[in-house]
Amino acid sequence: MSEDKNKEQQNDQQNDENKDDASGSLVDKIKQLGQTNVPQAPESNIHVLPIIGQIEGHLQLPQKNKTTKYEHLIPQIVAIEQNPKIEGVILLLNTVGGDVEAGLAISEMISSISKPTVSIVLGGGHSIGVPIAVSANYSFITETATMTIHPIRLTGLVIGVPQTFEYLDKMQDRVINFVVKNSKINAEDFKELMFAKGNLTRDIGTNVVGKDAVDCGLIDNVGGVKEAIEKLNELIAVNKGEQVVQ
Repeated sequence: MSEDKNKEQQNDQQNDENKDDASGSLVDKIKQLGQTNVPQAPESNIHVLPIIGQIEGHLQLPQKNKTTKYEHLIPQIVAIEQNPKIEGVILLLNTVGGDVEAGLAISEMISSISKPTVSIVLGGGHSIGVPIAVSANYSFITETATMTIHPIRLTGLVIGVPQTFEYLDKMQDRVINFVVKNSKINAEDFKELMFAKGNLTRDIGTNVVGKDAVDCGLIDNVGGVKEAIEKLNELIAVNKGEQVVQ
């Protein structure tokens, strides 16, 4: 009898622990995501790569900043290229920009992926987010999303010598050449947007919204998740040598 009671007590204790774990997990979900049930996607051949907030490069940003760390993205991109189960990639962008070299490194790696890629600019794809948006094989922007195009800037202490300005000029040329190579906009039009006066308050540069980004040749089309997935599936089919039925 005593053994039975001990087993019952152990079972009750185990059930209580399981309940505590479940309730703790539920509280964590509410705290982090604001919901009790997180929808789980079925195993897919499409990988989603979000680029959210400020792109963090060689210098660590304050903890209050929402950041995307380039040292986290680069191994993911390599893993995507090596994983045979992944047949396509969707880039979700809502970024204010950030470190220029880190942004260019991400852009160059995405453009070199052998698998089809589609990007969506949601909310904003500003500054160095522009090269990342156009690095995909096909790009979308939602109707209300904006993209800010402006010259490269430096923050902090700057040594005021000709070499500094030459370095900035060469860095800017890298950005311009990459964007022109990976989109339909030409260099003259892109520079005109970059150096436009009066568009941005107390600054130079241009904001393009939704369809304006498409009309100038920067982005391929206006659309969201549905259109991006349809286009990516089409590119995957082409990549696999299958005939696409319209």
